[in-house]
Amino acid sequence: MKGLHTILQRFYCDEHGGTAAILAVLIPVILGVSALALDSALLFTSHSRLQAATDAAALAGSLELPYDPNMTLGKVSAAATDYLNRNYAESEVVSIAPGPLSRSVQVNTQATVPLLLMPVLGIKDRLIKATATAGFNKLEVVFVIDNSGSMKGTPINETNAAASKLVDLIMPDGLKTSVKAGLVPFRGKVHVPVNVDGIEDGCRNADGTLSPDLNAEYYKTQYRYPSDSRLRVSMDTCDVIPRTQGLTNDKTVILSAIAKQNALGSGSGTVISEGLKWGRHVLTKEAPYTEASDDPEMRKILILLTDGDTEDGKCGGSYATSYTPNNYWTNAFYGMLDMNSHCENGGKLNQYALEEAAAAKAAGVEIFTIRFGVSDTVDVDIMKAIASSSPGTTDHYFDAPSAYDLDDVFMRIGRQLGWRLLN
Repeated sequence: MKGLHTILQRFYCDEHGGTAAILAVLIPVILGVSALALDSALLFTSHSRLQAATDAAALAGSLELPYDPNMTLGKVSAAATDYLNRNYAESEVVSIAPGPLSRSVQVNTQATVPLLLMPVLGIKDRLIKATATAGFNKLEVVFVIDNSGSMKGTPINETNAAASKLVDLIMPDGLKTSVKAGLVPFRGKVHVPVNVDGIEDGCRNADGTLSPDLNAEYYKTQYRYPSDSRLRVSMDTCDVIPRTQGLTNDKTVILSAIAKQNALGSGSGTVISEGLKWGRHVLTKEAPYTEASDDPEMRKILILLTDGDTEDGKCGGSYATSYTPNNYWTNAFYGMLDMNSHCENGGKLNQYALEEAAAAKAAGVEIFTIRFGVSDTVDVDIMKAIASSSPGTTDHYFDAPSAYDLDDVFMRIGRQLGWRLLN
């Protein structure tokens, strides 16, 4: 038994010594693996933070492109640098320059990350880098502009100038972009060019049929209110409305279409639902207009501007009439002999406008609304409801008390169009 005890004692001592030797080898390995795991997690978190800060910097810089389009005034650089410092003070700007696409800004950044455990292996820190590009691309924009008589003169001229300036921003000269623009001028109806929807050139009723300048039925006393009122309906209430322009990447074409808006002539009414409907048609790939892209990354924008109620002329105010039928009876609903769609607060035309806005949004269209002039609470609320504002905000609704506020409003919308990461 004594011999067996001696053997076991020697075996134990040998095993203990071997374990100690193994641990002596493994401990540095375990520490190294732990250090690598911990510092790798730190680097991953730091890089994610730097990328988010760089994204924010690029987006902030892109918002200044309307005011510093060639990036020569320092506004883009200042905004990008400020946002980077706010979100990751330990980082630094490597470069802020025009992006690979037109009207874009590219921000390159870096940061040195002090490591926690790797210094025991002689590795003190690591350099991380990030890149982000933001700006104006993959955009399809349609202007839906009120061309009723109350817009003539300074209002329509300022609208044309502001819309043209926005076109200059998103469709710069000499640069190929993925941006297209279209136009839907509207009054009580819209004017559609020949063969777009398989019908001859002319205005359209709400059901899509050709709207006559004067329906012969209007001569019947049953369509007059009061029944013995005099008939006063001007002819040529369609040609005075500029034609709808489908999406185009030809800057000259869209600027020419905008310039034709003058709000003159006898055409009357402000049927917002028709403007919205045809704006949706222009922005979607399906007929009658087919110029739109079906790329899911394409941002589709509708900018609606009006200075009036959605109305047929019997809603009150300075443009109300005391006789019917009148010029307003040649609009998109009365061309269908619809005698029940007069506008009153909460009436059918208001509801039609909300329904058309909902249809556009369901089709992926983002709506900005501009309320020009003085409006009552109902009309302001309708325009706010039409807009695609973020929940709890009115960030897609704009108020322009005077014609001279329109330029600033369009540029503010332009800034939001640039709020888009491109990489």
